[in-house]
Amino acid sequence: MKRVYVNEEWCLGCHLCEYYCAFAQTNENDIARALKDKVIKPGIRVEEHNGICFAVSCRHCEEPLCAKSCITGALTVVSGIVSVDTEKCIGCYTCILNCPYGAISPSEKGAILKCQLCSDNTHGSPACVKGCPNKAIVFEERGL
Repeated sequence: MKRVYVNEEWCLGCHLCEYYCAFAQTNENDIARALKDKVIKPGIRVEEHNGICFAVSCRHCEEPLCAKSCITGALTVVSGIVSVDTEKCIGCYTCILNCPYGAISPSEKGAILKCQLCSDNTHGSPACVKGCPNKAIVFEERGL
């Protein structure tokens, strides 16, 4: 299965992946209009430690601890993608505590926020990959 991978040596720390992710969550056609004066809540985030920038997002594990720990069944694996049903999520954040990568965040809407590989769009690659100017984020299949 294809997944999002980050090449830290190429990451500029520009945060454009976050903006493209947030834009993909809107139904707008213009990124400037969609995000102007808004606090974004992307499913991917850029962190910096010791001068190294890298993006953190869901790794869509084969045996996801987040989904196993979800007490309401809001997190499920469909075609290899760990998806959240926001109607079922009660915001207990057990999944946040169990994700070994820190890739799940609280949402202002009560549910959790995580990358779903832009599974609700039909444009191929996730928006963060398309928006990365330095190709530090890739969407590919790798052997384990």
